[in-house]
Amino acid sequence: MVKHYSEQLDRTFFALSDPTRRAIIGNLAAKGSCSVLELAEPFQMSLPAISKHLKLLENANLISRQVRGRVHFLSLCAQPMSEANEWIEAYKRFWNQQLDSFQQYIEAQAQKEEENDNNDK
Repeated sequence: MVKHYSEQLDRTFFALSDPTRRAIIGNLAAKGSCSVLELAEPFQMSLPAISKHLKLLENANLISRQVRGRVHFLSLCAQPMSEANEWIEAYKRFWNQQLDSFQQYIEAQAQKEEENDNNDK
């Protein structure tokens, strides 16, 4: 079950751990390429604060920046999230197997109880 994952996975999860950054990712996914000002608009925080979030997302390779004149446009780079999804899916399979085994155990115990009740009669 244990598999070595890259530093990229750590950066991805760290970047996605903040609700503001998740909202920025969501906005980019919905709207496509946006300027920094467009991305900052829904948030009640300063432009430098938004810039820090954007820089962290860039360092995690979750967004890319393109400069046109004085305007910076950002786009979503979803590829790093595929590794995170793979990691999550591995644990999802693990927990589904555990829950299936638990369900089988409970059903077997219930059947034994029912058989014992029928034998007592």
